[in-house]
Amino acid sequence: MLFSQAATVKTLYPVGLALGVPPHVLLALFPAVNGYFFLPNYPTEVAAIGFDRTGTTTVGKYVINHSFQLSGFITTFVSIGVGYLLCCCLLTA
Repeated sequence: MLFSQAATVKTLYPVGLALGVPPHVLLALFPAVNGYFFLPNYPTEVAAIGFDRTGTTTVGKYVINHSFQLSGFITTFVSIGVGYLLCCCLLTA
């Protein structure tokens, strides 16, 4: 996993094109390259955990079960779905 969306795209999108994935599908899949919410190591996440005085923003017993996990997955899946629908609708119009 790369922590840069640009590096991930530059590395993996040529592989997708070589495998025959249509460019509009790769465009719709762009939100999937965001992995900041997966591991809580980005400065804004660490700051949010540190600044939260209520104690609701936490890192659990395991590193990958933290407060940003569920919201990150939901927004990624919804963004991919909406992007795919938009790309398909624009291509057929």
